[in-house]
Amino acid sequence: MRSTVSSLAAVRNLGILAHVDAGKTTVTERILYATGTTHKRGEVHDGTTVTDFDPQERDRGITIFAASVSCAWDGCRINLIDTPGHVDFADEVERSLRVLDGAVAVFDAVAGVEPQSESVWRQADRHGVPRIAFVNKMDRAGADLDTAVASVRERLHPTPLVVQLPIGAEDGFVGVVDLVRMRALVWSDGSEAAEAGPVPDDLRDEAVLRRRLLEEAVAERHPAALEEFCDRETLSAATLASALCDLTRTGDGVVVLCGSAYRDRGIEPLLDAVVAYLPSPLDVPAVWGTWDGTEHERAADPAAPFAALAFKVNAAATGRLTYLRVYSGTIEKGATVWDATARRTERIGRILRVQADRQAPLQRALAGDIVAVVGLKSARAGSTLCDPGAPLVLEPPGVAEPVVSVAVEARRRTDADRLASSLARLTEEDPSLVVRTDPETGQTVLSGMGELHLEVAVEKLRQSQGIDVNVGRPRVALRETVVRGVSGVLYRHVKQDGGAGQFAHVLLDVEPAGSESGFAFRSAVVGGRVPQEYVRAVEAGCRDALAEGPLAGHPVTGLRVTLTDGATHPKDSSETAFRTAGRLGLREALRACAMGVLEPVVEVTVTVPEEAVGGVLGDLAARRGRVSGQAVRAGTAVVTATVPLAELFGYATRLRSRTQGRGTFTTRPAGYAPAPGPAPSPAPAG
Repeated sequence: MRSTVSSLAAVRNLGILAHVDAGKTTVTERILYATGTTHKRGEVHDGTTVTDFDPQERDRGITIFAASVSCAWDGCRINLIDTPGHVDFADEVERSLRVLDGAVAVFDAVAGVEPQSESVWRQADRHGVPRIAFVNKMDRAGADLDTAVASVRERLHPTPLVVQLPIGAEDGFVGVVDLVRMRALVWSDGSEAAEAGPVPDDLRDEAVLRRRLLEEAVAERHPAALEEFCDRETLSAATLASALCDLTRTGDGVVVLCGSAYRDRGIEPLLDAVVAYLPSPLDVPAVWGTWDGTEHERAADPAAPFAALAFKVNAAATGRLTYLRVYSGTIEKGATVWDATARRTERIGRILRVQADRQAPLQRALAGDIVAVVGLKSARAGSTLCDPGAPLVLEPPGVAEPVVSVAVEARRRTDADRLASSLARLTEEDPSLVVRTDPETGQTVLSGMGELHLEVAVEKLRQSQGIDVNVGRPRVALRETVVRGVSGVLYRHVKQDGGAGQFAHVLLDVEPAGSESGFAFRSAVVGGRVPQEYVRAVEAGCRDALAEGPLAGHPVTGLRVTLTDGATHPKDSSETAFRTAGRLGLREALRACAMGVLEPVVEVTVTVPEEAVGGVLGDLAARRGRVSGQAVRAGTAVVTATVPLAELFGYATRLRSRTQGRGTFTTRPAGYAPAPGPAPSPAPAG
C-alpha cells in the first residue's frame, strides 16, 4: 500500500527492539513485504533477508549491525531501523535509539521478557522513546499471550494495554480479535492479507470482557476517556484509539499486539498501530543544542535552519557513507554544511534513501527524515551537521566503555601498516571499539563490548580487508619493586681512554617507598663533596636504571634512593660520568635488594540482580578479588572489588552467563599490588 508522503505528520521513525532470536529481523522482512517494498519474503535461516545483508550476519544467523530501511503504509513514510539483539552490540542499539521517535518491542510468546529484552527496554526508557509491544511466535508450542504480557508487566513495569485477543492457539493460531473495533482478522493459509469479519461466537464473551478491561485501564489513565466512560459506561472506538495514542506517546501505557511474523499473521495490524499510535517528528519535543555556551532550539520545520545528527558511519574502501537524522531544515545535494563537532565545512556529494545495502538517490532531505549522505570527510558517529549561519552542537549518543580486550598483530610484516589503517576504519564505523598501543608491551590492543563483538571485528578484518591477523590474550604490564633495601652501596665509575677521562664515585642507600608510589630521590651529601649539578645527573642516571629490573626486566617502581656520599675529580668528573655512575650504581644496588613483582589491579563495580550476588562474589574470589563494598537498591546489587587485571580476561562473558545477560560492570585503574609467587630472596649478607 504505497503512498506519497506529503507532510511531517505522515512520517514515522521507529526501531525494532528485542532479545536475540525473538524475531526482529523476520518482523522487519514481513513489514517490507506487506508494504510492497520487497516482492519476496526473506528468511533468516536461508540468509536471504534484506537487513541482515552482511556475510557474518548471514553466517551466524543474528543481527550484528543496525540496518536502516524505508517503506510506506497507509499514506505514511516509515523509516525503520532493525537493531541487534545480542548484548555485545548494545552500542548499535544506543546510537539508533538516539535518533528514533518510536519503537516496536518484540517479545517471544513462549519466553516472554528475556535478559536482553530488559536491556533494550531500559535503553529506550533513558531516551524517552514511546513503544508498542508485539508478542511474536504465537504459533509456537507453549505460546501464551497472557503469560508473556504478565512477564512484561512484572519485569519491565509498564502498563500493558492489550488490544488484541488471539484466535486459536499454538499451531492453530489463525488470527486475532481487534478489541478496539471489535472485529476478527483471520489469515487463511497462503493468504497475504487478513479477512475482516465479526467476532467468532465462541470468543464473543471473552472479547467483551477484555474490551471492558481495556476501557477501564485506559479511562483510569486518560482524562477525556474517563469523562466519556463515566457518561456512557463505555468508550467509542474513536475515543479509545485516540486515548491509546496519547498514552503511548506520553509513556503512560504500552499497546500490546500479537501475531506470528514467520507465518505472515499480525503484520498489517502492527503497521496500522505504528501509524495510529507512534509519534511523528511533530509529536516529539523539539531538539536542543548548544553553541558557545548558549542553548538553541530546533523545531521539526523544513523552513528552519538545517540541523542533523550523524549516528552511523560505513567507512568502506570505496567511500564513506554517513547516516543522518535530519531534525530541522532542508538539505540538498551539493550543499555546504558546517560540521559543528569538528568545526569545519563539508560538502554533501549525494543524498540517498537507504534500503539496507541498497540506496536510491534523492535531491533533498527534509526535517524528520533519516537518510545517508556521501562526501563527508570528517563526520563521525555523534557529529552535528548544521547551517553554517546557525551553528549548534546536538547531544551525541553515549558510548559505553569497552570491557574486553585482545592483542592483535598482522601475521605478515607487509600487512602491519594496512592493519593500522584498517583498525582505524573499524573504530570509525563502531565507536565502541577502541584501539591502543600498550606503551609497556608495545602490543596493539583491541577493546570492545564482548568476546563476540571482538570476534566479529577481527573476522571483518580478515574478510573485507584481506588481513590475516593473530589474536591473543593481552600481556599485562608487570612491575618490580624493592621489598627490602640495602645501604652503603658504593659504585666507582672510572674510565680513561686517552683524552678527557670519566670519574664519578657515588654511595647509595635504597629502600622501599612505603606508602609512596613511583620513585623518590634525595641527596644527603654534606660539605659539597658532590656539586648540585652532579646530584641532578645522579638522579637522572637512577631514573634510567628503572627501565629494567633485576628479576625479569620489568620496570621498577616503589623505591626511594638516597645519595649519601661521593667523590669527584677536578678534571675528569662531568655530568655524563655521574649519570653513568647513578645508572650502574642503582642497578648494582637493586641486585643486592630483596625484590618483588607487582601486577596492575583495577577497581571493579559490578551491577547484578540481587539473586545473582552469591555467584558473582564467588567468581570474584576465584579471580583473587577483594570485595570492598556491597549495596542493594530496588532488587539490584552493586558490588565493588579490587581485582588483578590479568584475572579479568573473559570476565564479561562469564558475568553475562551467570546473570542471564543482566549483569554489567565497569573498571578503573587502582594501581599495583604484589603478584603471587615465591617469596623474594633475601639480600646477601654484608
